Amino acid sequence: MTGREQLHDMRQQAHNAGIPGNSKMTESQLRDAMKKVSKGMDPKMAKQQAKR
Repeated sequence: MTGREQLHDMRQQAHNAGIPGNSKMTESQLRDAMKKVSKGMDPKMAKQQAKR
């Protein structure tokens, strides 16, 4: 799988997790936000914290 395909899959997973507007997030921000959501954090809050 190419890096582009991986990023697309990651964005789809973030969408499924409820993280809004993830198309402008970097790969590391997506990873961080998804980790926080998996630990029970609100998706919007996880996105805000990951973008800092």
